[in-house]
Amino acid sequence: MLRTVPALLVIALAAPVALAAPDEPIEEPSKPATAAVPGVTAETRVNEGLALAKTNEWAGAERAYRDAIRLKPTLPEAWNGLGYALRQQQRYDESVRAYQEALRLRPNYPQALEYLGEAYVRMGRLPEAREILARLQPLDPREAAELAQAIERASRR
Repeated sequence: MLRTVPALLVIALAAPVALAAPDEPIEEPSKPATAAVPGVTAETRVNEGLALAKTNEWAGAERAYRDAIRLKPTLPEAWNGLGYALRQQQRYDESVRAYQEALRLRPNYPQALEYLGEAYVRMGRLPEAREILARLQPLDPREAAELAQAIERASRR
């Protein structure tokens, strides 16, 4: 299924990335959600947040994800993206809360679990990171391997 993506977003998404950004672009609904700006949906704002994250524009990505959450508070991708943008700004407590909300909405969301574990690693909370790793391993071995590496590196310090 093809996704409709504005031309600038395609260009931004094609740019090389130093760090992985959260999620893939999400499909936008065929009819816009009720929004302050006609045609702007939560999914549109998530995709804009993804494009900003790929260029390390963390404050802009945060704003886009917060807008998405205002439009659709039950969208786990928006909460996960917000957590990622906050973590990149070293606002770990806030990022943990955002990841936890993403996981409340989608309990087996591998990327949110991995990112929550990474936040715990950055906070020096390795026991919690290991608990997340145990939960993540059966869901997504690739994401689990990334978290395991982060825990291992932190354990050596």
